[in-house]
Amino acid sequence: MNDDARIQAALARASEAVAKGPHSTPADGRPRKRRLVMGDPQADVGRVLAILAHHDALGDDGWLRPDVRLVSVGDHFDWGKPHERESGALSALSLVAWLAAHPADQVVMILGNHDLGRVGELEGFTDATFAQAQAEADRAYQGGHTDEAVEREFLARWPRVPTAELVARDFGNFREVQRTWVEHLLRTRRFRTAYAAGPGLLVLHAGVTNEDLDVAGLERARRADAGAVADALNATVDAAVDAWTRGPLVVPGLHRPGDAASGEGVGIFYHRPSLKPEDAGRVRETPRRRFDPRRLPAGLTQVVGHTRDKRNRELLGFSTAEARDGVVRHLVTDGARVHYAHGAPPPPRPEEAVLVFTDGGMRECPVEQYELFDLDTRAAAR
Repeated sequence: MNDDARIQAALARASEAVAKGPHSTPADGRPRKRRLVMGDPQADVGRVLAILAHHDALGDDGWLRPDVRLVSVGDHFDWGKPHERESGALSALSLVAWLAAHPADQVVMILGNHDLGRVGELEGFTDATFAQAQAEADRAYQGGHTDEAVEREFLARWPRVPTAELVARDFGNFREVQRTWVEHLLRTRRFRTAYAAGPGLLVLHAGVTNEDLDVAGLERARRADAGAVADALNATVDAAVDAWTRGPLVVPGLHRPGDAASGEGVGIFYHRPSLKPEDAGRVRETPRRRFDPRRLPAGLTQVVGHTRDKRNRELLGFSTAEARDGVVRHLVTDGARVHYAHGAPPPPRPEEAVLVFTDGGMRECPVEQYELFDLDTRAAAR
């Protein structure tokens, strides 16, 4: 069977998974020989599947090959232009349903800020009220620019969101059924905050610093232990989910959704490394939207998504002329120096902290150029 046939089979399985309604397949305990990380899948489900097929990860039956474990680093929703909103909403749900229909130990679903937006900033919306709010947001946010006067009127009517741009663009493909799926996957522990992939190797959406791990209550001596870090973060978020009964989901100290009164959402699912002087005051406390990469825990390699190459370079002070989509990148710091480059990182020293970036702009990058990250070779998958 060729790749096109495999993709069509997978699309059929995805449609079946959506029709079945919110569900999650339990672990089956089978060994997996290949462990791959997929950067933010904010693209049509067919393109996502084509990338997996290109990496020989799809089987003839429309599921992942039995020997493949896939870690999706979050942000499964929201992409495209306004005219693609309806198709994008269905596509994203199809992808989430297809991923969740795999055994829990074959597909690890990591939470991103766009996933949490369904139970955060958008928690109180119905399809009807969101459509009304989005029509108003479209009048305030056009062509990448916000009319501040129109936005003030918008926020007076919709105080649960921080900006018109969020409704018009950032979380623009929302549908109520997505929230139902996200809540189910949170409560059944299928959506994870972090995944320990090996000694000193952690996968999560946007990375954590020592300040974030202070909030999670993890002692300093254990912060190079990926298992301990994952357990601490997952336990903190799981406790917040268990305590959550109504309103936006908040994780004290680690995640606060945005609203008109407090501004944009903050915390470990939103933040990006920054060395810009104007961010110096914004990186010292948590939750936040920027962090100082020199505060990453030494001895730990974190594999993340969330930030593309050009944005990394802007925030870290590197030339944007060399920015590329599709490629794995890395940041290495010893607590003083910060090095950023394309490719997989060199073997880390005990005093160094490492970030591996996997968000390659899936929607804009040619399928054959989009790299997955191999957790066993610690390099781009071949």
